[in-house]
Amino acid sequence: MKVKIVNQSKYPAPQYATEFSAGMDLKANIEEPIVLGSLERALIPTGIFIELPQGYEAQVRPRSGLAAKYGISVANAPGTIDADYRGEVKVILINLSKEPFTVNPGERIAQMVVARFEKVEWVEVESLTESVRGQGGFGSTGKQ
Repeated sequence: MKVKIVNQSKYPAPQYATEFSAGMDLKANIEEPIVLGSLERALIPTGIFIELPQGYEAQVRPRSGLAAKYGISVANAPGTIDADYRGEVKVILINLSKEPFTVNPGERIAQMVVARFEKVEWVEVESLTESVRGQGGFGSTGKQ
């Protein structure tokens, strides 16, 4: 699938790290390091602009290594980039740890997954079809 991109960053366009990767790394396109204190968030620019085809979205997700090692996540995970958005892709990073975290220029801060989606047309009814699960949710199926 070919997607138009304008890359105004100092870095190569996002790319897949391995042959079977689902996400492409997004890099911080910043001049100076940004320090995120505990529970602070910041809007980090990437310097890229994309034009997705209709019926697709780009999801901005946390990087598992940053989350596991430093408690860094994407505040609105996953963030959605709609097909009609033409602005710069930016990432809302949040520091969920107790320690400050420094975002350095060019650092891989998130990953972007392009996905197809379906539009929904609601059909209003009086009741829904019964299922085995029913209304059970929020841990109703147990820990195992």
